[in-house]
Amino acid sequence: MLRFRILAGLACVSVALGAPPLAAAQTPATQAAVSPAPPSADVQQLRAELDRLKKEFDAVRQLYGDRLLALEQQIGRLTEGPSTSTIGSAETTVTPSTQAAGQAPQPPQPPQTPQEPPATATPAGSSKVFNPDTSVIGNFVGVAGKNPYSTQRPLELTEAEVAFQAIVDPYAKADFFLSATPEGLDVEEGYVTFTSLPANLLLKVGKMRAQFGKVNTLHTHAMPTVDRPLVTENLVGGEEGISDSGMSLSHLIDNPVLFLEATGEVYAGNSAVFQSDERSKLNYVGRLRAYRDISEDKNIDVGGSVAFGPGQVRALLEPVDIPDKQPVTLNKRLIGVDATFRYRPLRRAIYRRLNLRTELIWSTQDRPDTSATTSFGFYGLGEYQFARRWYLGARFDRSARVMDSHANDTGGSFFVTFWPTEFSQIRTQYRFTSYAEGKNANEFLFQFNFAIGAHGAHLF
Repeated sequence: MLRFRILAGLACVSVALGAPPLAAAQTPATQAAVSPAPPSADVQQLRAELDRLKKEFDAVRQLYGDRLLALEQQIGRLTEGPSTSTIGSAETTVTPSTQAAGQAPQPPQPPQTPQEPPATATPAGSSKVFNPDTSVIGNFVGVAGKNPYSTQRPLELTEAEVAFQAIVDPYAKADFFLSATPEGLDVEEGYVTFTSLPANLLLKVGKMRAQFGKVNTLHTHAMPTVDRPLVTENLVGGEEGISDSGMSLSHLIDNPVLFLEATGEVYAGNSAVFQSDERSKLNYVGRLRAYRDISEDKNIDVGGSVAFGPGQVRALLEPVDIPDKQPVTLNKRLIGVDATFRYRPLRRAIYRRLNLRTELIWSTQDRPDTSATTSFGFYGLGEYQFARRWYLGARFDRSARVMDSHANDTGGSFFVTFWPTEFSQIRTQYRFTSYAEGKNANEFLFQFNFAIGAHGAHLF
C-alpha cells in the first residue's frame, strides 16, 4: 500500500508539473502584464501527500536501521563468547561488556526459547579445533603381461593411505600418514612442522621422506605413473625410499628474482637405503633447490641433493664370511640432480598443461673387500594435458645396479590418465623393460586412485 501511494503521487506530480502552462502561449508583452496564478488546490494536496509519504519512508528506514544495529551487536556478543565463572556452588555467566564496565555478575538466566541461539553458543570456526582434516586414499593396481623378475599380483589394493593433518597452534602444524599395505600397517610419515622460527627457518621433527630429489618425496598416489622409475628401484630404495625418523631444517630465501631453499637433514639410519646397527652411525641428507618464474605461464625448478651414511650392512654381508664380532661399516653415498619445467597457459589453464622432468643419480657403495662400486641411473618424463580431464605421457629409464655398475636395466613407458573428478583418477600404462641379463618384459598396468576427505597438498 505504501509503494502504491508513492508511485501514484509521483505520477500525479509528473503530470502536473510536466503540463505546459497557459502563459507559454502568450506573447512576452502579455506575459509581463499578467501576474502568475497561485497553485491550484490539487497541486497543494499532492505536495502535502508527498511530504507525508517522505516522512513515513524516513520512519521506516530509521526503524530497520535500528533493528540491523541491534542484530549486529547481538552477533558481536555471540562471536566474542561469554566467560563462565563458578562462585561457590552457583555458576555465573559474565559477558565481556559486563566485565569492561565493572558491573556485578548477573544471576543465571532461564533457558531461552529454541528460536534464539543460547547465550553460551560456540563460534562455528572453533568446532574443528580438535578435529584434524582426515582423508583416506586407496590405490588399486592391476597388471597383465610377462615379467620374469616381477612377483606383483594381477589385481591388488597395493595401499590405503590414511592422513591426519591439522594446525597445532599459530606456530606449528602436524601431518601424519598411515600406510596400510598387504605387508601390514606402517607410519609412512608423521612429523610436526615449526613454521615461525627466527631467521626464516623451518623445522620438521618426526618420521618423513628425505628431501632427496623429486620421486623420493612423492607418495604413491601423487606419482604421475603407476610405478616408479628404474633408477629409484635400483639405487634409492624403491617404494619405501629414504624414509626414516629424524629432523629436517630448511632456510628459505624468497625474493622477486629467485626462490632458494637450503635443507639439511639427519636420520637414524633405518631405511631401505641406509641401515646401521650402531647408535652413532647416522645418515645425512642435504639439498639445495632453486625456483624461478620464466614468464607468467612458465617456470623452472632445479635442485641438487646429496645423501651419505651406513649402507645395507645385513644384505651385503650375507655372502661374505666375516666374524660376527668384527665391526664392519659399509658406507654409501648418493648424489642427485633434478630439473623440472612447467608450462600452463593462463587462459587455457584447465585444458592445457605440460610438465617435463628428469633426475640423474650417482650411487657409491662400499664393499667388504675395501673396494667401492659407483653406479649411475636416470629417467626422463614428460606429461601433457590435452583436454579438460585427460593426460598423456611417456618416460624413459636407464639405471645400473647398486652392486654392479656394468649391469644396466633399460625401460620405457607410455601412460594415459583420466580424472573423472578431483577425488579419483584412472590410469593405464604400457611398460617395456630390458634387463641386464638379456631378458625382456612387456606389461600392461592399470590403476585406480580414489580419495575421501580433505587431503592436504604435497610438495610443489
